[in-house]
Amino acid sequence: MIVNRNNHVFKGHKTLLGARYVTYGEVELPLRYDVFAQSKSGFDWGYHGSGAIQLAFSMLYQLSNEEFAKAHASQFASDVVKHFNARDWVLSAVDVLKWIKEHTKEEEKELSSPAQESKPHTSSLKKSKEEKPNVVKEVCRELGITQKQLAEILEIPEGTVSSWAVKNEIPRLGKKAIEFYIQNQKNQEIVESYKKFLSLLNAVDAS
Repeated sequence: MIVNRNNHVFKGHKTLLGARYVTYGEVELPLRYDVFAQSKSGFDWGYHGSGAIQLAFSMLYQLSNEEFAKAHASQFASDVVKHFNARDWVLSAVDVLKWIKEHTKEEEKELSSPAQESKPHTSSLKKSKEEKPNVVKEVCRELGITQKQLAEILEIPEGTVSSWAVKNEIPRLGKKAIEFYIQNQKNQEIVESYKKFLSLLNAVDAS
């Protein structure tokens, strides 16, 4: 069953605006759409949905085989991927191999009753839509502001930001505006740090 044993690690990183990157052994982890297309928007984690299942499959496929990965992707997503940190996480191949070993003995029993599995699998996908983190709330939380303040910063109606939250999606121009604001804040911090540094130098010279 297990064909690849090593000390590599899986790493995941999610940017503030939701771009997601996953590597294995410092190399980008393939989506494996050719054998298992579960998500239309790539990998995701921190909840149990299509993106998490896609990631679970690719991780299991990397260390086992296609049959096992397909049969256990949803369970691995629920047991492991769902609990990953929202922004950054690291998981060793050894830990994944332990999970595979524990569930290998149950494989025949699980595959012998597909009809029983189909129902909870469908309901879990429906539930995942409710559990998926809201991108607008995540942005506001990271910036330490409210949706109303975000609307004021972007100089747009508060209702526009509310509609983004309802759709759980920020349009391209909105993302660009937020990125510009974040970069501007960083630049201001650099300027303030430089001013403090100059003040410190002047104080030393004066003494």
